[in-house]
Formats: sequence, C-alpha cells, structure tokens
Amino acid sequence: MQRIEADLVIPGRGEPWKDGVVVLDGATITYAGTAAQAPDTPNATVVRAAAVLPGLWDCHAHFMGAVSMDLAAMAFTPMAVRAARCVPDLRAALDAGYTSVREVGGLGTYLARTIDEGTVPGPHIYGAGAILSTTGGHGDLHSLPLPWMGDLCDSGAELRLADGPAECAKAAREQLRKGARLIKICASGGVFSELDHPIHQQFTLREIRAVVEVATMADRVVAAHCHGKPGMIAALEAGVRTIEHGTYLDDEVCSAMKETGAILVPTRAIVEEILRSHGAPDYVMDKGRAVSAVHAEAITRAHEAGVVLAAGSDFFSSGGRVPAAWGTNGRELPLLVAAGLSPLQAIEAATATGPRTLGPQAPRSGQLAVGYDADVITVDADPTADIAVLAESDRIVGVWKCGVRVKG
Repeated sequence: MQRIEADLVIPGRGEPWKDGVVVLDGATITYAGTAAQAPDTPNATVVRAAAVLPGLWDCHAHFMGAVSMDLAAMAFTPMAVRAARCVPDLRAALDAGYTSVREVGGLGTYLARTIDEGTVPGPHIYGAGAILSTTGGHGDLHSLPLPWMGDLCDSGAELRLADGPAECAKAAREQLRKGARLIKICASGGVFSELDHPIHQQFTLREIRAVVEVATMADRVVAAHCHGKPGMIAALEAGVRTIEHGTYLDDEVCSAMKETGAILVPTRAIVEEILRSHGAPDYVMDKGRAVSAVHAEAITRAHEAGVVLAAGSDFFSSGGRVPAAWGTNGRELPLLVAAGLSPLQAIEAATATGPRTLGPQAPRSGQLAVGYDADVITVDADPTADIAVLAESDRIVGVWKCGVRVKG
C-alpha cells in the first residue's frame, strides 16, 4: 500500500483540493480526498509531493521509430529496427508522466504485447494498428511506386491502403486481428503527405460507414484524421468517435460534433514542431505554414463552442534528436492553454477525457477516484498555476503505473 500526501490534489475532473491524500492499494486507488478524512494506513509507504494528479494520456501519438520528419524513409527501414528504436521511447513516455497512449497508427499493437508481458517498461498502449487510407490519400507514400506500397501494406506495417466499402471493411478486420483497440482512418488529405490537399475529402461516406460498422461490432471506435470540413462532415455522419486535427472546422462542424458526442483531438504541438524543424521536406514545411494560423483558430472556436477536447501531441520521433520526440509530449498542454483553455481544462483534456476517446474500450483511468486504476503522477509545483510544469519531464518527480512506482 502507498500513501501520497500532497499540497494539492488534482482529480482529473472537478475542482482540486488542498492538503490531500491518495491511497494506492495494488493496482487500484482506494482513497482520494482530504487529509482530514483519510483512513489510517500504518503500513503504507508514504510519499510527499507538491501536487498529485492522474497519469497523463496522449490521445494521438505514433510509435514508429522514425528518426527524421520524412516519413517515406520508414519504407526503407526494417520494422524490427524501428521497433527497437521505440523501446527508449516507451521509457521516455513514462518519464514524462504519460501512463497511457492512444496510438493512432504505428507499431503500438506489437509493442503493447511486450509491455503487458513485462519484457519492456512502458505506458498502457491502446493501438490502432495500421492507418487506413485511400490509394493516393494521406496514408499513401506518394514518392514510392504503387506496387511497393502494396508490399509495405502486406508486411503488416503502419499503413494500409483500401478502396471501396468491401476492402475498407476487410482492412478494419485486419487491424482487429492484430489486437487493435480502435481503428484509424484518413478522411482527408494531410500535411506529411506529398501530393494531397489537407482540405480534400478522401474516403467516401459509404467507405467510412463500412469501417465504422466493423469497428462497432467489435466494441471499437473509429478515429478520423481530418483537416477539411467535407471529410469531417462525412466522418461525423458515419459515426466516428473522434476528429483528429480538425483544422478547417467551422460552426456547423462544431454543432455536429456536439450533437454526435464526437471529441476533438487537435494536436497543436505537431504544427509547432513542424514550424521549428530543420529537416522536414519542403512540402511539409509549406503545408505546415499554410495551416498553422487557421488551426490555432479552430481550437479556440471548438473550445468556445463547447466541443469536448482531448490532448494529443501527434509526436512520433525516436531518440530525441529531431522534433516531435517522445518524452516531450507535454508541450501540447501549454498550447491548449494558449488557445483558450484554462490550465485545469487542459489537464482534464489530458487525463479524464482520455479514456472517453476509446468508447467501449475505455479503462477506468484518468481520474483520482476510488476504484480507478492506480496510474498517478506527482510534480514539483502546482500545474494549475503554471501548466508548463507538465511540459518538462524533470518536473515529473513520481510516476505510478498500476500502483507500481516506475519513476522516482
């Protein structure tokens, strides 16, 4: 049993309280409240902290083992090499306070097995398997011959091209066969893809519905990468759970998201990382500059309209040598505050809201409450006063996953 006594307890949802206690008994939280009402725990290990809060969720990230911002290079690097690069990334995620990752395309379904069996330390991973894309869409590597893309898709890597409702349904089932906890589609063009336009819709409504139908039968939800309004409207009509990025959303999209209960994962940090990078291809830089201002406005618009936001970085880089590196995921939170969220709202987007992005697959996580998973972090200062505390890994002084202290 472990007892965390903190100057401030931030529960994930709801108002914080001062002079609090959180008790962990095995993998479960058995008390979270004021010190005055806390139970006696004479045999517990006691930890003192400035603040305690739930373990953080990155609701949009990728374990890819990439070492540059030119993602086409992945096609020429063996998957085993890239998976090995990800092992330090798993550790970096934990050290940054991220105990859960919703991995929306990458090697996460494989890495989750090694974590669950205890081979390597890492966060809980809720992986989507391969990203589903149309031929020529955002998940296609346009510089490669199409037969090469077919070989890459057949290898079980991070990308899967599918055209037509039947092929889309089959591609979704293939990800379920890998153990995917959600399905990811590209409903519009993107920034890291060479030839498509971020505004243009890619999958048709019938194709998206086919994916959603397969996912729903398996109690999974669908996450839709989408920048442009046409793709967002189609994705919401088809029943997706989350819109990723949402760059060109407007009031109509916000209303549709509120009506359907969809969640926006805006991923502001990756846009900032593109703008400060030095090794991204020219087309990535050009697209990044084109979407930056409108994307920032979209986050503010969605928040002011009452759309539910979840925090996700869209980081994917290994080793810390290039932008968008694992371990720096917390940079998303100050950017959400800059877009209009309060620090407490940004923390909720990175904690209590995280499990909601998984629908029926959601664990009891993201809150300091009795019966919830004992995924907890402590920090050296009050993040509601300075949200930047959560963007610096060395300010995260303690991390518990399933009640086991993995940092500090």
